[in-house]
Amino acid sequence: MKRRHLLILAILSGLLLTPAWFEWGHGLILMIALVPLLFIEDHLTLHARENKSVAAFLYAYLTFFIFNAVTTWWIYNATIPGAVFAILANTLLSSLVFWAFHFTKRKLGSALGYFALIVYWITWEHFYFNAEISWPWLVLGHGFNYNIKLIQWYEYTGVLGGSLWILTVNILIFNSIKMYTSGTRGKALLAPVVLILLLIISPVAVSLIRFNTYVEKTNPVKIVVIQPNIDPYAKFVSMPSIEQTTIQLNEAASMADSTVDYFVAPETSINSNIWMDKIESVPDIRLIRRFLSNYPGAKYVVGVQCYRRFWPGEELTANAHLFPGGDFYYDSYNAAIQLDSTPNVPFYFKSQLVVGVEKMPYTRYLKFLEKFMIRLGGTFRGWGTQEDRGTFVSGPDSIRIAPVICYESVFGEFVTGYIKNGANLIFVITNDGWWGNTPGHHQHNAFSSIRAIETRRSVARSANTGISCFINQRGEMMQKLTWWKRGALKDTLNANDRLTFYVRYGDYIGRTARFFSLLVILWLIVNLLMNVRKKKA
Repeated sequence: MKRRHLLILAILSGLLLTPAWFEWGHGLILMIALVPLLFIEDHLTLHARENKSVAAFLYAYLTFFIFNAVTTWWIYNATIPGAVFAILANTLLSSLVFWAFHFTKRKLGSALGYFALIVYWITWEHFYFNAEISWPWLVLGHGFNYNIKLIQWYEYTGVLGGSLWILTVNILIFNSIKMYTSGTRGKALLAPVVLILLLIISPVAVSLIRFNTYVEKTNPVKIVVIQPNIDPYAKFVSMPSIEQTTIQLNEAASMADSTVDYFVAPETSINSNIWMDKIESVPDIRLIRRFLSNYPGAKYVVGVQCYRRFWPGEELTANAHLFPGGDFYYDSYNAAIQLDSTPNVPFYFKSQLVVGVEKMPYTRYLKFLEKFMIRLGGTFRGWGTQEDRGTFVSGPDSIRIAPVICYESVFGEFVTGYIKNGANLIFVITNDGWWGNTPGHHQHNAFSSIRAIETRRSVARSANTGISCFINQRGEMMQKLTWWKRGALKDTLNANDRLTFYVRYGDYIGRTARFFSLLVILWLIVNLLMNVRKKKA
């Protein structure tokens, strides 16, 4: 193949990867999306003398740059440097993984090479869920966000099961096409074609059966979600917090009655410099307390920005720092709280933070950048976090709530931590207005459907603006408020106490892939050393 043909194939792969992340697309296109790129890699391997292995990296870079740029360009509305970093870094890492597969295949042959592609890729995706620099938005298994009827089996595998499915089918389709173009016909070609059909149809059939036969255990909880629709670039600058709270309570009141169990308001709804030990003195809190006095059985879950003061003798957190002009240490949090008829106010601190916006990764190694970041208006210290996935419980019904804050809803195994701690329902509180009316808020909302399937927990989602909605345990969206609409919704969700296989065992596919990746790398090293000895001999 000529270079222009290779470039066309790289562009084609990039374009085929993108539709799944848009509502007008479909996840099944991912089953062929990597095939053009695999043909490039195969050509480079067959002509290894004329092509250095770095060529595989360069063509892959073009593919994954198109994929990342087309699907996540909208990040620039919130932060141009963040968008550039996210697109280029994710492209770089994807390309390095593909290059590692190509290099392994050159040295160890096709069979082990394609196996390496699967385990290397899933190892990288698993790493991306758990690293300090994490951006798992484009994990391949997330490509079925809008096709929840096809992935009901995620309750057993999580999204990494979807990635395994996609990678395996792509490799088998590529090899079948290669066999056909090389002249293979008849029974020799029939077997791999049948295998491909079985691998595609069987999971889909199982999922459709599960979707149509899944019955929720009846345990009704009536919930109101609030979408105040406040410009995020005004809410922290020009609009007083008490005014924002008043807007939310007016919307809540439009749906309120004595049967409501929960009111859910968005992330950072209250941003009036709350000190945790003085929360009852905050005007917003007093206003919400007065509202709840009319509905004594209801709870109000809301996002807040708050601070914790450390008194002499208290152990400091890793994020604590000296109060400006003061003689005490404090920490700051993006948090969720629950208010009810009791004086108890539980806090949950957002713990999966957005890199560069809410945290600086690897601060112990990058301390020298702190002054530079501050001059640029960036984040070095960031928010405080917590180790445990805290849940909110209140009242005689003992229902527990998972207060998932914004970006945390992208992380499957992370969310299972709430469920293991007894959560019966998931509340996602978020502020998606930063990105404008772009695909970003649609994509973010769709992740909640996957989390519902993985955990079999219904979701109530409250966005400042974006999409506020209710999602049942099958991942179906029941009601929603769309972009730039102020209002509230009321619906009944069933609480669930059963643990799915995925909740119990988490990303076991990622851990297994990591183990096999290590074995392949060790064998690759042994092979390279043996070849060096042969050359010396």
